[in-house]
Amino acid sequence: MTVEQAPPDGAATRPGTRAAPDAPDAPDAPDAVQTLGRWTLRPGVAVTELPDGVHLRGWITGVTLEGGPGLRVLWSRLAETLTAGSALATDRSARLARSAPAGSPVRAALLTVIARLHEHHLLVERTGLAEQPDGTAGKASGPWLGAVADRPATAAAALGRSRARVIAADPEGPLARSAARALERAGLRAEVVAGAASADGRVLLTATGGGAPSPAVPDRPERGRGEPAVAVGPPQDRGEPAVAVGLRSGIGFVTPVGSVEQALADADALAGRLRGRETPGPPEQAGLPALLASSAAHRLVCAVAGLRDPSAEADDARLVPGVPTVLVAEREPLRGEYRNWAGPVLMDADRARPAPAVRTLAEALARIPVLTDGLVGVLDAPDPGTLPQLPVALVRCEVADGVLLSGAARADLARLEAVCRAAELRLGEGGEGGPVVGAGPEHARGRALRRAAFGGDAVLPVSWSPGPGRCPQALHWWSVLVRRLGVDADVAVARLGTGGASVFRARVRERTAGRLLGTAVEASADDAVAHAALSAAVGVRAAVELPGVRHVVTPGGASAALARGADTAPWEDDGWTTAWLAASAEREPELQQALTAWAAPAGHAPRPWEPSADAPADVHALWSALQQCGFSVLSAPPGPAEHHRDTGGLR
Repeated sequence: MTVEQAPPDGAATRPGTRAAPDAPDAPDAPDAVQTLGRWTLRPGVAVTELPDGVHLRGWITGVTLEGGPGLRVLWSRLAETLTAGSALATDRSARLARSAPAGSPVRAALLTVIARLHEHHLLVERTGLAEQPDGTAGKASGPWLGAVADRPATAAAALGRSRARVIAADPEGPLARSAARALERAGLRAEVVAGAASADGRVLLTATGGGAPSPAVPDRPERGRGEPAVAVGPPQDRGEPAVAVGLRSGIGFVTPVGSVEQALADADALAGRLRGRETPGPPEQAGLPALLASSAAHRLVCAVAGLRDPSAEADDARLVPGVPTVLVAEREPLRGEYRNWAGPVLMDADRARPAPAVRTLAEALARIPVLTDGLVGVLDAPDPGTLPQLPVALVRCEVADGVLLSGAARADLARLEAVCRAAELRLGEGGEGGPVVGAGPEHARGRALRRAAFGGDAVLPVSWSPGPGRCPQALHWWSVLVRRLGVDADVAVARLGTGGASVFRARVRERTAGRLLGTAVEASADDAVAHAALSAAVGVRAAVELPGVRHVVTPGGASAALARGADTAPWEDDGWTTAWLAASAEREPELQQALTAWAAPAGHAPRPWEPSADAPADVHALWSALQQCGFSVLSAPPGPAEHHRDTGGLR
């Protein structure tokens, strides 16, 4: 008889669950069959018998066990123990162990099935469930807690010790009353009180006296040397949990769980972000206040009971772990959705802890939607729209003074360049000498050092011409520029004065007019030509697709550092973008070391940047959001005048 495990139907196994061992740790130690009486099926688990096995599905996980007709018999023996009351379970567990001697195939099959049940969080300890006189488990502590909590009795006790308050300017309003009813139904006694803590129709939910542990917060490593903290103001202990909920003109929100001060600060910021989404119309339908109030109560109950936040239950791949979430609900159509929230004011200690720096391109791309969320983000999302993606990938986004167009070898790299440059324009209020933004310290440092080196003195011209033996990417982008796009261009390559290190600058110009089309500083002549030609191609396509665009952003080699470690297929050589970036990334540390040695004596070395105290509020909000997403902001001098255009300059 064999046991085959099926995927849990798209639901991830809960972290932190305890799996029973397949075999005892010592010869005389009891195994999972002998101790089966300590466990019972989690309340709410549905069991469906199959021709050759059984399917079990719980709250968010499920498993299919198949192996032949004998597996159904095996399951029936297990079910007799798992569904029995405490008085019978121990005796039945012992009888089951005697009927399947240690080392037998049946014992091995039992251990395998039990292990799969633990892995999928379908069993719970009987000591964690209160029992009714008839021996059924889970009802005394509530079927919902029995279905979702690791220790339902502990969670129920925490709820029983706690008291909730619903503070509202209008205690009789639909938000306040719906929240109180939802809290009571979940086992948390609540009272509705009038108070001025909530503004603009918002309601504040707080809890006291629970003593349950706070929901787990993913550990964040210590920030690196020179990286600023995220906090705005001194961190404070969370204390008793609180949640704020607001509703105005067809749109509402529920804040993350935090201290009262943090919840109110999040509510103020969220109300400001969502103000432009308000829709005039009739009085709120009953569904929207009920949706928001019940969601707020759900978050507070989970915090008091020590359960995972509801936003983590769906395992939404769009949500970045470690970044708080808010629920935003809209009236037309009626819907609610969790979104990552990088709020501008961080008061609680867990919110003010520095975020881990972005290390890979995948991490950077996952955090871009946090910064560019259409409802609660701080930047406009770069989008290809109807722009062509060949011969170069193009995306566009809105900035304060017009449209920004970004191009690169791939659309994901173009999106990253667009977000970084849009953030720089906002932080520097459009000036060329403003801060440099990067996805992590290495990316930001590479962008800043290249900017400073664009005007460096060349000590040795280097001859470069397309031909055999050149990097395939350099040949490709040069061919795209002069053959496919028909640009009569010339390239000048020189080694920069960096103590003999391999630092090359390439400048692509029109032959007749002498206009600068693209510039790049890289660790090899081929890389410099490739990026300069690619930048020129982006500029040419931008002039065709969006004439008069205000800002044109072209790529550089700094993003290659994020591609380090990316998997490449066996057939991918340097002619493929992924392999080319990976090879360039290996040269990036040496390049940055050489550029740092050149920039330091001139006072051009990058250093951490943060806005002044009197900077606009939106600048502080953007800087805080970048820090919370693991992006880095550095100061650096502007490049030479010839490197910039009225359209924003080639980057």
